[in-house]
Amino acid sequence: MDWQGQKVAEQLMQLLLLASAVMAFVTGYIMGSFQTMILIYAGGVVLTALIVVPNWPCFNRHPLRWLDPLEAEKHPKPPPPPPVASKKSKAKK
Repeated sequence: MDWQGQKVAEQLMQLLLLASAVMAFVTGYIMGSFQTMILIYAGGVVLTALIVVPNWPCFNRHPLRWLDPLEAEKHPKPPPPPPVASKKSKAKK
């Protein structure tokens, strides 16, 4: 799954879970049944998982293009940053 696919999957997950929670609450409130509310929400969670968790092709439309190894050898790595001096506080006796 590419980066944009992850973003779409997360937004879809949030939307589906919110919709199933609202639908479950309204149905449970009208029917006066906590069990019905929980079952409808659990069904929404399962449906959301079936839609979002697998790596569907629609979530992989923008694959990353990796740098070719031969091309990577032409560009040297930047030097590591200098070490940061730590400040140690001296304990008073």
